[in-house]
Amino acid sequence: MKKRPIIILSLITVLLMIPLIAMQFTNQVNWSVGDFIVMAMLLYGTGVLCEFAIRRITTISYRYLTIVLILLCCLVIWAELSVGLFSTLFELAK
Repeated sequence: MKKRPIIILSLITVLLMIPLIAMQFTNQVNWSVGDFIVMAMLLYGTGVLCEFAIRRITTISYRYLTIVLILLCCLVIWAELSVGLFSTLFELAK
């Protein structure tokens, strides 16, 4: 098995552990189980899409462009979910 997917998934797991650990020491971080599920879906989905782009796209410039676009989409969704930056349909789900 390739090492890159394992590294990507491990880094995402470590990222998800940061708020879990912070919740043990401060009341300023207050995530519910749903928050962890949504962020896990967002981060793991982004990681899988980036890995798919790395494997399938052979032209280097298209590969980098695709990965940047995937990461930008992830950041936009994260910003919308966290503070409602763009007032989209995500607000209706709250």
